[in-house]
Amino acid sequence: MPAFDKIVVITQKTALEELIERFNTREQARFYLEHMGTSFESYQEAHEAYQAALQALQEALPEGVRHQFVERSFLPNFLFGETDLIVTLGRDGLVVNTAKYLSSQPLVGLNPDPERVDGVLLPFRTDQASSVLRRVLQGRYAVQLVTMARAGLNNGQSLYAVNDLFIGQKTHLSARYRLSFRGVEEDQSSSGIIVSTGAGSTGWFRSILTGAVGVVSAFDRKKKLEEVRDQYAFDRDSPWLYFTVREPFISKVSAAGLVFGRIEQADSLAVTSQMPQGGVIFSDGIEKDYLEFQSGSIAHIGVADKKVHLVVAS
Repeated sequence: MPAFDKIVVITQKTALEELIERFNTREQARFYLEHMGTSFESYQEAHEAYQAALQALQEALPEGVRHQFVERSFLPNFLFGETDLIVTLGRDGLVVNTAKYLSSQPLVGLNPDPERVDGVLLPFRTDQASSVLRRVLQGRYAVQLVTMARAGLNNGQSLYAVNDLFIGQKTHLSARYRLSFRGVEEDQSSSGIIVSTGAGSTGWFRSILTGAVGVVSAFDRKKKLEEVRDQYAFDRDSPWLYFTVREPFISKVSAAGLVFGRIEQADSLAVTSQMPQGGVIFSDGIEKDYLEFQSGSIAHIGVADKKVHLVVAS
């Protein structure tokens, strides 16, 4: 039976709280939204729903177990203990943002607002929190292992991703690099490389396939292409990744023969930066948490040696 020393609850600011931070007061935020023709009430209702869920979770926390609340923006600098039980209260993205900072700690995803939040990675409601946490603390729980991606640089730095990695320029300039995969090397110029996991296959990966099929279909309409578009999803625990080169440009010094592939557990996609400045690698859409990827940097991309331990209904 596992012994947990502490429950760490990860929260996030509501859209209304972020607007108030931007405009200083609730009244100014209301004025801005209504001036733009947007309902302030919808923001207020979502805020109240989240606050009610937070209150319910606070009341559901078991007595006799230490707990700590951490707002999402502090995640990059927060150190999780090996015996922590992790709980997220927020949108699906909060699970993603949290998971890459964990090792093997179980993660309980709570949906604070089922009417507004899809909850793909949130198997539990807040009214289930008490019973779920009690079962986990007693060791009576099941987890789904979710595959992650890892980018490791030749300077020793690394970055994990639950959904996807982006390798390219932090601006809209073209990214320049050398790509090496399974004995094939190619200098490229593109809008960057996306590496997708099974958890991310319903997001950015799906968008990439949808766009690619749409463009090609406009030139040559074929039903088979539409079938490819709808085959985007693969399981969260699939032991492989897909890489996709966005908008590759063919020139005298850049090619586009190596633009898509499946990275198995034994594979490594090597990317050598040819960008004097502005090159970055970030994960899961968090642009502020990135690795610099300038000329001379070499990134090895592969399936991570750790997985997310997402608690699911048993």
